[in-house]
Amino acid sequence: MFKALDKEILNRAEQIELAIFDVDGVLTNGGLILGENGNEYKAFHSRDGLGLVMLRDSGCQIAVISGRTSNIVSERMAALGIEFVYQGQNDKGKALEDLLDKLNIDAQATAYVGDDFIDLPAMRRVGLSIAVADAHPLVIEHAHWITKGKGGHGAAREVCELIMHARGTLDSQIQQFLDD
Repeated sequence: MFKALDKEILNRAEQIELAIFDVDGVLTNGGLILGENGNEYKAFHSRDGLGLVMLRDSGCQIAVISGRTSNIVSERMAALGIEFVYQGQNDKGKALEDLLDKLNIDAQATAYVGDDFIDLPAMRRVGLSIAVADAHPLVIEHAHWITKGKGGHGAAREVCELIMHARGTLDSQIQQFLDD
């Protein structure tokens, strides 16, 4: 699956210690379902969730940075064991810098996955910037790599598998499901 990737992308992915994901349009399809009672609903792809857990279990830090604030995002990330959740972030570049300082990780050892203009300040600072297939064309233009899948439809899983493949941890993560 990753044999056709150029060496530059694999080299960048191999260095990743922290993978950051936007929420709306990356971990979801970007649709916002609002109930009459004011509740907000989002659809997350289960395969993306497993990919995030596998990547975390392989030794890579995981974080989300979202421009919106939603209880369901907090609940979903807690269920996946994602500790670093930044919501209500209008300046994602500043949130990125705060996270890098907190974790003492270099920006070049960081991947950021986005889909819209608000993601560009963070994407332009990291070692591996990734756009989902249905991202805005300007975001795609600034990405090192573009997923085949659309946001909320397995794109995050692709990113997780790319990083694990490059770091040499994908096979061991898959093997746990094959062992009896």
